[in-house]
Amino acid sequence: MASCADPLLAVVAGELSGDLLAARLMAGVRAQQPQARFTGIGGPAMAEQGLVSEVALDKLAVRGLFEIIPRYRELKGIQNRLRDRLLRERPAVFIGADYPGFNLGLEEQLRAAGIPTVHYISPQIWAWRGGRIKKIQRAVSHMLAIFPFEEAIYQQAGVPVTYVGHPLAEMIPMQPDVAESRRVLGIGADEKVVCIMPGSRMGELKYLVEPFIGAALALRQREPGLRFIAPMAGERQRVYFHELVARYGLGGVDIDLIDGQSHAAIAAADAVLCASGTATLEVALHKKPMVIAYKVMEASWQIMRHMGYQPWIGLPNILAREFLVPELLQHQATPKALADALWFQLNDEANRRMLGERFAAMHASLLRNSSQEAAAAVLGVIERGVA
Repeated sequence: MASCADPLLAVVAGELSGDLLAARLMAGVRAQQPQARFTGIGGPAMAEQGLVSEVALDKLAVRGLFEIIPRYRELKGIQNRLRDRLLRERPAVFIGADYPGFNLGLEEQLRAAGIPTVHYISPQIWAWRGGRIKKIQRAVSHMLAIFPFEEAIYQQAGVPVTYVGHPLAEMIPMQPDVAESRRVLGIGADEKVVCIMPGSRMGELKYLVEPFIGAALALRQREPGLRFIAPMAGERQRVYFHELVARYGLGGVDIDLIDGQSHAAIAAADAVLCASGTATLEVALHKKPMVIAYKVMEASWQIMRHMGYQPWIGLPNILAREFLVPELLQHQATPKALADALWFQLNDEANRRMLGERFAAMHASLLRNSSQEAAAAVLGVIERGVA
């Protein structure tokens, strides 16, 4: 095992949002422990902090209950190989960055072998799959929570927990610079802009590109001057986006595909059409009106729609405890319904002012020095050395 002076930390993220979260935690650790070394699986943001990833991040990305079945053996093989290597190397701590289906199973095995484990961020057991708390009790030495109400849940369950705030609340300014974002993206100050965000995972694109582009076509008919932009997570997503547009004959509307720069795209937009997930919180923190959509394989939907504990799936609505913004799920997510909902978000000024005020209050409630606090909690786990 590495000495306390140069600890080896194992970190695993399974998608881009986890990559960003983990990278900020890693930066916080380096600020307090410059000799720290990192191993595991991650993406470009974690690589900038010194992680050498043996597996490409998009190898782990999968969505839905039934969608995972054809890839189960592949993912299990990756998990087993990583477990065996970490059991040999004995890192000072293992950090699972979100991605609970993969990371909790790995954490349970490592903790049983005496390696302390930290999970960052808390699985949404308050939204669905509350029975997962039993596995968390076995798997997690310390939980890092990003929403204030989560702390009491884990304290009651006897799981050590630290509320560290949400990193996105630090990364996104309280008042984003719209003019600068438009300048960077080559968008005129007077243009009306819709940002389309069908997700970073291939499964999200598969189900959402068609209705999202259909909605853009309908909106363009209502207002020919509308401009559409869509940030792409990577080259694979860009190519697949083009394939889907061609497959469904949706080439009748110009959409500017942007490499990365999702925050600039959101800041530049007047409204956002967004896949459910972390991106919905990013949009809220940018104080932008939005419409949230969610679609998966029909068999997955029939199971998942009975598993939720609350009526919302979008993070802004969950935090507000009400439908601040529309959610159109599965069969509801038609091009016409999406276009109608987005038209309102674009054009109702009273609604836009109300959302700006509510999202600003939400931003303030999530704002802490998350990287520093998360890193301090991780280093505390290493110092105690107790799994």
